[in-house]
Amino acid sequence: MENNTISKPASFYVVGLSYKKADAEIRGKFSLNCEAKEALLLQAQKEGIESLIVTSTCNRTEIYGFAQHPFQLIKLMCENSQGTIEDFQKVAYVHKNTEAIGHMFRVGTGLDSQILGDFEIISQIKNSFVESKNHNLVNNYLERLCNAVIQASKRIKTETEISSGATSVSFAAVRYIFNNVEDISNKNILLFGTGKIGRNTCENLVKHTKHEQITLINRTKDKAEKLARKLNVIVKDYANLEAEIQKADVLVVATGAQNPTIDKAILNLKKPLLILDLSVPKNVNENVQELENVTLIHMDHLSQMTDETLENRRKHVPAAEAIIEEIKDEFIGWTKARKFAPTIHALKQKLNNIKEKELTVQRKKFINFDEEQAELISSRIIQKITNHFANHLKDDATMVDESIEWIEKIFQIETEKND
Repeated sequence: MENNTISKPASFYVVGLSYKKADAEIRGKFSLNCEAKEALLLQAQKEGIESLIVTSTCNRTEIYGFAQHPFQLIKLMCENSQGTIEDFQKVAYVHKNTEAIGHMFRVGTGLDSQILGDFEIISQIKNSFVESKNHNLVNNYLERLCNAVIQASKRIKTETEISSGATSVSFAAVRYIFNNVEDISNKNILLFGTGKIGRNTCENLVKHTKHEQITLINRTKDKAEKLARKLNVIVKDYANLEAEIQKADVLVVATGAQNPTIDKAILNLKKPLLILDLSVPKNVNENVQELENVTLIHMDHLSQMTDETLENRRKHVPAAEAIIEEIKDEFIGWTKARKFAPTIHALKQKLNNIKEKELTVQRKKFINFDEEQAELISSRIIQKITNHFANHLKDDATMVDESIEWIEKIFQIETEKND
């Protein structure tokens, strides 16, 4: 593929989709596993993208990065996933510059999470940052922004109670089981998949049920055995999946497979079965609902469940937003300063050159020329002039790019731009 070098100043964008408009099926199409992320980063390098990070979770897939046009980033996402441009246009969002910055702060601090106050996404941002940095795809701007979002997340965790109380997809799954399955203490629970959500669900189940009720199955058995030793539950081979499903009253599916692993063909059931699919992409085929004694619940349904814990969390949103505004303002101030700093420096240099030429002329005119006094006065004047320009450029109402262009044109100066 040819190298499409970016020739004009790029803007900062976020392109992506989330649970807000995209259901689990669509999110699954755009889901990026480790191999897809790696391919995307390599393609970004070839296509001349300056800097970007990629996040993909069960609730969202996003690219934050620099481009001349957001389609450059959308193209990367679609070409490395099962999603199409048409699907993207129906459910996605694109934010630019200040809006993109604000979006990243809300996502990274749990305010945009499917369950308010869920901070899992910040670890995704950290990991994505490291992956991009390893590919030399992080410039100073994006590094500073990621660090600012991480700082905001830490402060919100410690200074507010927005993440207090137990609530997550895994917690909601367990709560749903207890609220909807009668005589749960005598029912069998089969957990298929031991990824992060699977592990968390198992831990929550162990806290509230008998250990002998829970059976774990994972494609890679040693992972299941490791968790089983920790939680003192039963492990079965993947080959026994169909047989174990027949014994189960509740089946929790939390695998990382890209295609459904459970469908009605393997459900030779003799009693009612509640299936909770906590996977993205979906790992339970919708055709299981054709069976009379099957109830299928997906994670999107669980995430809509509200309770007192979430209501209490909402009370802390204003405090969290105040912290975000403070740190975001500091970052935006830094971006403005780094943008105009070279211009102010060049302006000061230009004025100093003018000063030196004028002082040389004056030295020849006056025998008793006071070198020290002239230097002091002229330097103070130059400082006051540059301060006026700097304050103008710092003003929120100032069009920084246009003002920089005007200053450089009037004073006939050239500056090197920051990356």
